[in-house]
Amino acid sequence: MMRAVSEPEADHPAGVARADETFPRLLLRLAAHRPDDVALQEKLYGIWQPITWREYADRVADFAHGLAELGVQQGDVVAVIGDNRPEWLIAELAAQSLGAAVVGVYPTSIGDEVVHILHVAQVRVVVAEDQEQVDKIIRMKDRLPDVETVIYYDPHGLEHYSEPYLREFVAVESAGRARAAERPGWLEDTLAATSTDDVAVICTTSGTTALPKLAELSHANLLSMAASLSEVDPLDRRDRYVSFLPLAWIGEQMLAVACGLMHGLTLSFPEDSATQRSDLREIGPDVMFSPPRIWESMVSDVQVRIGEAGRLKRSVFGWGYGVGDDVAELRVSGRRPGWMLRLKRAVAELVALRPVRDQLGLTRIKRAYTGGAPLGPDVFRFFHAIGVNLKQIYGQTEICGIAVVHHDEDVRFHTVGVPIPGTELRIADDGEILLRSPAVFGGYHRNPESTAATIDADGWLHTGDAGYLDDGHLVVIDRAKDVRRTPDGQLFSSAFVENKLKFSPYVDEAVVFGGDTDVTAMIIIDPATTGAWAEHQHLSYTTYTDLAGKPEVYDVVGADVLRANADLPAAIQVRRFLILHKQLDPDDDEITRTRKVRRSVIAERYADLIEALARGDHEVSISSIVTYQDGTRVERKIELRILDVAGIDPPAADRRRPRWGDR
Repeated sequence: MMRAVSEPEADHPAGVARADETFPRLLLRLAAHRPDDVALQEKLYGIWQPITWREYADRVADFAHGLAELGVQQGDVVAVIGDNRPEWLIAELAAQSLGAAVVGVYPTSIGDEVVHILHVAQVRVVVAEDQEQVDKIIRMKDRLPDVETVIYYDPHGLEHYSEPYLREFVAVESAGRARAAERPGWLEDTLAATSTDDVAVICTTSGTTALPKLAELSHANLLSMAASLSEVDPLDRRDRYVSFLPLAWIGEQMLAVACGLMHGLTLSFPEDSATQRSDLREIGPDVMFSPPRIWESMVSDVQVRIGEAGRLKRSVFGWGYGVGDDVAELRVSGRRPGWMLRLKRAVAELVALRPVRDQLGLTRIKRAYTGGAPLGPDVFRFFHAIGVNLKQIYGQTEICGIAVVHHDEDVRFHTVGVPIPGTELRIADDGEILLRSPAVFGGYHRNPESTAATIDADGWLHTGDAGYLDDGHLVVIDRAKDVRRTPDGQLFSSAFVENKLKFSPYVDEAVVFGGDTDVTAMIIIDPATTGAWAEHQHLSYTTYTDLAGKPEVYDVVGADVLRANADLPAAIQVRRFLILHKQLDPDDDEITRTRKVRRSVIAERYADLIEALARGDHEVSISSIVTYQDGTRVERKIELRILDVAGIDPPAADRRRPRWGDR
């Protein structure tokens, strides 16, 4: 067992990071101050299983000894691949206790991406969640000569595996306990030799243009970020946080790990992806951080529910939403609503707004964040109208995920906020956003060339994003290489138009083209909401491809394209669109694991479709390879319709979609 803390450390309050702090030392302090409080809880078979701070620290110590027995030492990198479970964090802090770092691999990663990450990081020990993840490593073992040990923490289905390099998580912990008994005080001495400047985690970049780079983030980087965020939005040990986004993502490391350990938050892990929404409702988190796709999905769910509700419920919600929107408009600018509006808001809260927040699991939320990609102003407005204090975060993996954030009562839907304390921001002559702070990463792992191109001699991080300042608030236009000008000289951001389109409950993803010519779009429908709408309309279909090609689906999506156009300048309104026959898939390199579109891949793979959209064709054909379960591959030619929005009858199409209600 690792000793708790020395006496001077015990007097240092949890929640205040010192200059020499590391994650394992924060854990020891929490174990000393609050040994019996719940640190982690995981839902298994419908029951929450708690782990106290003392138990957490003990398991980290046991696993650290176990890793040392396997040869892990300072400067090594341990990989973890799987869903969020307590074992992920135990493995992470155990490796850090030895002065090693952890690189997270998204559980959906396959093939070349996994090999690339493990090879670049020179990983010898992999901690894998279950049979699915272990099988990935086994299949690629001949391409991973450095990997010596694979540790799994869900043994189901692995009982009869005979590979000599496989170890069970609890067996490693058991071996660690035996080693600790033989070497009392060894881990304490090892931990004392670690530094706050040691690399704590290696996070993969989004990889929108190529295979991801591996960004090295130290304990000092992450804790300085957590301290700066806390100055803007204080956290409390009683705040609840549900960890359901991949721990390989910098956003989850930022809040769940860095802020979690700094403030002693209790982390809750849902049972599985199918129960996330119900588990979220059960916990009722105080703080939440999710990428735009989660918030967009919530809005789509509400839109569908309202569309399927009776006229009375639609009218009540429409009225309540309107009142909430009026109040939100005042509050986000620091103004106070009058007594009559406050009275209406109280009634709206009771009959319309709180029930919706309850369905979304956001009843107790004090503040929520979105980041990783732009979130459309319409989605922002929706959440503030229903009473959710949603704020935009802007940052990158290379600056620990956050550099800019909205402040309470100063939320402007078209901006991403102002720099957090300790962060400097300036706009370069070419419009690129530059950032500097103690949270800027040390560099890309084994990639000095890319590091030199990203951090200049003065310590400024070159983000690659274009933006400008509006009364102190940062407005992000798009990736600098993706910003174009329309024929009349207006700056054109594909992402801005795409976010307008994605406010439709039927649109899962949109990719916009043009700018120098007519603006066109390739739309990918949401199979759940569009399928529910089709069933409600008694519209039969078989596959996603069949549903996407229905004229009725084109009409209802077209109505929302018209609605998006109404909020856009004429020069960047969408003129034509098609609905793709398939969803974009990270396994096909079309989007990243964090759901960012790889535009270069799309431009190459769907060049014929993009050209047909630009020409104004009425239809275009595409060849698609279908692989059946027996391995048979068949090439099919699919005809895709191209719809000119000028030919849509708005009143007819508009009746097919849900409304918030008349205002």
